[in-house]
Amino acid sequence: MSLQSSLEKLATFRKNNTRNSQETFEHGLNILKSGASLKLGDESWAFLEQLALAAIDVNRLDIADQCLKQLGDKFPGSPRVDVLTGIRMEATEPPSTVLSYYDELLQANSANAAVWKRRISVLRRLGKVDKAVEELNEYLDTFYTDVEGWLELADMYSACNQYTSALQALSHALLLTPQNPFTFLQFAETAYTAGDIPLALKMFLVVIDMNETEDEDAIPLGISVRAWWGTKLCSRALVASNSTHVSPSNTSIPKNINLIDELATERVLTAYSGEQGIQARSLVSNWMSGR
Repeated sequence: MSLQSSLEKLATFRKNNTRNSQETFEHGLNILKSGASLKLGDESWAFLEQLALAAIDVNRLDIADQCLKQLGDKFPGSPRVDVLTGIRMEATEPPSTVLSYYDELLQANSANAAVWKRRISVLRRLGKVDKAVEELNEYLDTFYTDVEGWLELADMYSACNQYTSALQALSHALLLTPQNPFTFLQFAETAYTAGDIPLALKMFLVVIDMNETEDEDAIPLGISVRAWWGTKLCSRALVASNSTHVSPSNTSIPKNINLIDELATERVLTAYSGEQGIQARSLVSNWMSGR
């Protein structure tokens, strides 16, 4: 591979915030060995950080240490380098040692959000979920706009079957990213798992409204297929319960639930139309008819 192509590839990964560790490592190692990283100017530090993370992911700690050495020499005491050093320690050091290291960093600078999040991740991996949840809640009191933090909190609550708390966490993520259909989808699926079928149906329909065009003949794709599946599951359950389902969130059941159920059936079947989907269409049709 040419140096130019490697440089362009890694620049694209950084721009798109793409990890792709194996490919990043291969391209980055090519650049590092050639010495070309020294000619990148300010970009060389972003490159070294990118390569260090990839090297840790693929267990090439020798290369990660080279990158850390250069970064540490250039930016002594840098919070970003401190975090990167902690991630490197997580690969080989006992969790207690890593936690002590993060504690020292937080005592020196309690506003280092990246260190705080790394500490929480270590606690969760250790199985100390209650402590991780407690610290993540405290973190989000300070860094409210961290959407990833709210999603992580919702995931931890869901893992503990605390779906009401998970929905509360997701509601904050919705406020912060009202344009993101994936967050609405996660909310809908969590509501379904929690047993609030009317609320789940409402949110699945929001996903569909956000993601589809006005062309009624268009074939549902991607996230829309998943949302229509969810809509079908919800509408079928509500039709079967004769609209007597109780919603913990007091979400009302649409009066036209039968029409929604029929539309969801048509949309799911349409998603599996064509020669590639004949078998899948048959399976879906059988499932929907109860066979």
